[in-house]
Amino acid sequence: MQILEGAKIPIKMWVDNLADVEPQALDQLRNTANLPWVEGMAVMPDVHFGMGATVGSVVVTRDAVSPAVVGVDIGCGMMAVETLIKMDSLKDLAKLRHSWERSVPVGFDENKSTTERSDALFESCGPLSDLGLPLEKKARHQLGSLGGGNHFIELCHDEDGFVWVMLHSGSRGIGNQLARRHLETAQGLLGDLVARYGRSFDKELAALATGTPEYIAYMSDVQWCQRYAYNNRVEMMQRVLKDLSFHKWGDNRPHSMYVEQVVNCHHNYIEETDVDGKPALVTRKGAVSARSGELGIIPGSMGAKSFIVRGKGNADSFNSCSHGAGRVMSRGQANKLISLEQHANDT
Repeated sequence: MQILEGAKIPIKMWVDNLADVEPQALDQLRNTANLPWVEGMAVMPDVHFGMGATVGSVVVTRDAVSPAVVGVDIGCGMMAVETLIKMDSLKDLAKLRHSWERSVPVGFDENKSTTERSDALFESCGPLSDLGLPLEKKARHQLGSLGGGNHFIELCHDEDGFVWVMLHSGSRGIGNQLARRHLETAQGLLGDLVARYGRSFDKELAALATGTPEYIAYMSDVQWCQRYAYNNRVEMMQRVLKDLSFHKWGDNRPHSMYVEQVVNCHHNYIEETDVDGKPALVTRKGAVSARSGELGIIPGSMGAKSFIVRGKGNADSFNSCSHGAGRVMSRGQANKLISLEQHANDT
């Protein structure tokens, strides 16, 4: 662990060399740490510059919350299922892939209709204040869809040859829209923060003060989105496991007959907890909860190994670990420097 200087609180960083971290990311970390309501920060090994706030940061706050610190894909995370199926027993992986592509909408696509199960999962998220009907309909139809960007579904196997199914997704379009709505609200109240603290603030880090109606509405929506994201992964996993079952045995036997272990964890989210014996918010933007014995997922890049990890309960990191998004360049830079042919050859 290293300490990044230049802020009002120590920024604890799990990196080998501070010089290897983008200067923009270091500046962004200091800006966040200098906010009056921020009382602690930890930074993961896969840290990099992000929109509004740094990816790979764990931020402890009291008295206020900045919507940009959790980001727009509220509840984004991973789910992995260990099965009792041996990898060498799967004969036609291309056919299995095509069945998954039919079962799970990708990109901006959504489900043409809903099912009793997906409706029940949607309803279990609870009420969402001032959610307009068109937005609610789209969110209902997107439950069980993957999205775009770096979201993925992957078939892999462990050291003993047993199949794992792993997927990465979040709260889809509704999480993005709600996050941006609340950020705009916070930016509209920026003058109140300036008057309260007697200093200026970065517009991207505008915050909502604890106890205000705007804060209460944001926290309610955040918790809804986190439940939605969790359930979205559950619905997708049900579908891909059903396809895997049919591919392996030619029937729809219960999933419990061949599922050994399940892990489902967020890595973009807010947690209400105690820090140093006092209530606080812990925001993880690109970090996973890693309490002692708690299971988490750190995916590798395409074609590389992924890891199921067990938390050590490190208090310095606020019980957190990395989420597997390390990089050597931005997506835009990669598009400029790496051709599609090179990428295909690499994978």
